[in-house]
Amino acid sequence: MSAHSTGPAGDSPVRSGGAPLGRPAYGSPRRWWAFLAEHPPPGAATLNRRWRSPLRGPWLTSVYGVVLLVGLPLVFVTGLLDYLAYAPQFGQAFPHDVGWLRLPPFDWPTRPSWLFRLTQGLHVGLGITLIPVVLAKLWSVLPKLFDWPPARSVAQVLERLSLLLLVGGILFEIATGLLDIQYAYLFGFDFYTAHYFGAWVFVAALVTHVALKWRRMRSALRSRPLRRELATGRAATRPERPDPDGLVAVRPGPATMSRRGALALVGGLSVLLAALTVGQHLNGPWRRTALLLPRGRQPGTGPTGFPVNRTAVAAGVDAADTGPGWRLSLRANGRTVTVDRAGLLAMAQHTATLPIACVEGWSTVQTWTGVRLRDLAALVRAGRIGAAHVRSLERTGLFRQATLQANQVLDADSLLALRVNGVDLTLDHGYPARVIVPALPGVHCTKWVAEIEFQGRTDG
Repeated sequence: MSAHSTGPAGDSPVRSGGAPLGRPAYGSPRRWWAFLAEHPPPGAATLNRRWRSPLRGPWLTSVYGVVLLVGLPLVFVTGLLDYLAYAPQFGQAFPHDVGWLRLPPFDWPTRPSWLFRLTQGLHVGLGITLIPVVLAKLWSVLPKLFDWPPARSVAQVLERLSLLLLVGGILFEIATGLLDIQYAYLFGFDFYTAHYFGAWVFVAALVTHVALKWRRMRSALRSRPLRRELATGRAATRPERPDPDGLVAVRPGPATMSRRGALALVGGLSVLLAALTVGQHLNGPWRRTALLLPRGRQPGTGPTGFPVNRTAVAAGVDAADTGPGWRLSLRANGRTVTVDRAGLLAMAQHTATLPIACVEGWSTVQTWTGVRLRDLAALVRAGRIGAAHVRSLERTGLFRQATLQANQVLDADSLLALRVNGVDLTLDHGYPARVIVPALPGVHCTKWVAEIEFQGRTDG
């Protein structure tokens, strides 16, 4: 019997299964790729001809890629370090349960005292500074996002999927991060959980994308010397040669800007964003330039005019809670010692100049005076200290209590502060007493302290 037959007059020969000879059988991958290519959505056939910038090409895309390849992993690593600074071993880092993404146990150090100030400042500041580079990179590959068919093989499907996760991941992290530091909680989900897992999704996609594109990126960077491109003006700017990825325009138009100009524009915008955020770390008039960080600006003048994250009104703490009737309870090993503010002032006072850094990225350095936490532990005969649990008068909020590690309790500069810059704390700054610990996240430097419970060591 013949392996194939002829269909009705005028038809092409067909296999016994019904598919025309010379074309892949129905249901095969090649058949699907061909079907997609033959049925583009309206306008797809002419869309690529509309992307006419002669600047687009592997070289410019790779330059932006190198910058992000250096900067974004640093943003990711500092984010992980900040997560560790919240002591997840005590269940007080957010999110609480991260499953197999749990980081190794780690006691956050107290030295250098500016450690958290550095990591959180880099995480937020560098993340903002890189936004123009991210957008420029997306612009350089924009035509590929509309390429049709979207893939021509299974390998390309996997590549496009990683690209989708890469682009979606970075845009999600930027958008939610910016909204969080602006206190614009517009999302109907927990920011901390989404931001943490979103970062891991992005990094996985980034590693995959770099593995797939590393050779082409390296080849593209070698194709055009950077020095030559920086010396080339607009009139001499020419398109790159057609590339396998199709980044070069099919019908490039005249250049309206040189590649040198494009790099200068993106770099200038990044410098501008850096200038509008760096003031969040500088005391005095420079803090007014922190236009992108509302909590990082200078709210007042004088020794207590530095920023606050959460005011007493927002925390539900009023003068009646902190008046003459206020008492601090110290607990350890079943014992309780109660002391008022006058009693604390009568104890040995210690002064330390320490930064306080907020999760939004801003920080400030002030001079604090109060009682060492280790002296309070000795007062209640705590013995060998494993941790200390601090509770606030604050009635609501995620950070109305915090657990401190042993090294944080025992550090010589860890204080229950009563005064700052030579004057009593104000109510917004935690009066009558607040915790100050070197390198500790600001939200764990608990304000309006009501109780400290010292816990002993459980190891041998």
